[in-house]
Amino acid sequence: MKRILYIVLAAVTIGSTLFSCEPVEDRDSLPAVTLTPSTLKFSVTQNPSNTNEVILSNPDPAVIPYWKYVDSNGNELGHSNKSSDKIALPFAGKYTVYYTAYTRGGSVDAAPVEVTVTKNDEAYFSNPKWNMLTNGVAGKTWELNMADPVGWAGLDYPAASGDNWNWFPDYASNSWVMPNKNWGEMHFDLNGGYNTSVTQTALASAQQKTKSATYNFDIANNKLTFNGGVEMLYGGDYYGDVSNWYSVKVVELTATSLRLAVIRDKSRTGEGVCLIVFHYKPKP
Repeated sequence: MKRILYIVLAAVTIGSTLFSCEPVEDRDSLPAVTLTPSTLKFSVTQNPSNTNEVILSNPDPAVIPYWKYVDSNGNELGHSNKSSDKIALPFAGKYTVYYTAYTRGGSVDAAPVEVTVTKNDEAYFSNPKWNMLTNGVAGKTWELNMADPVGWAGLDYPAASGDNWNWFPDYASNSWVMPNKNWGEMHFDLNGGYNTSVTQTALASAQQKTKSATYNFDIANNKLTFNGGVEMLYGGDYYGDVSNWYSVKVVELTATSLRLAVIRDKSRTGEGVCLIVFHYKPKP
């Protein structure tokens, strides 16, 4: 009897709460956007001692900055969300920097800033890795090395410690990794800009699609970024396991070997997060 009484009382209490209370707004209202393009606080300046270096600055802590810079043909060269950053423009030419300030209420776009670089920065490409990747102005084309085209590694690989395990199987004993066929090619050059093109072969046919745009090579951080909708060359049925095929890790680079890694963060078979590492060789 007591149990029935408790249930009735609970029902009455809930019912009275539902029908007698005033509605309560349970979310914060977003503030109005008070910034305008003319009141944004930011700067885009060339280094007086090296005009190939451009300094980006956002002194306003209340906004999240987003920078994008393109060449004279509209090709995207890179982007940044740092409040203070430096970008290198080693080729002579005209460039445009776009700045967007993100606030809680929305975003505000500044008027584009044009930058003119009068000469090439020859010293910028002195690191031998540039030539290993691109062969300079002449360019270099890479294709999958079918002796061992793909492997897996920890997120910290090839660091000396941390999550640095790796497994790079040979194809002869592990042909299950992908069909043995022409998967396409990647081309990089420095002919007046960071030019790249990727020809990708479809998984289930010989159909190929080619996309061309620009790239960024961050040697210090072992990072290669494809711009303008271009994605890294791959082989096998791995595309659905990865959300980002344009910002990749350079695991190995020599004159004859290139290993690029993407993060497996959408495994369709429930496997853990790790690097999928693709192995390339120069195309003859």
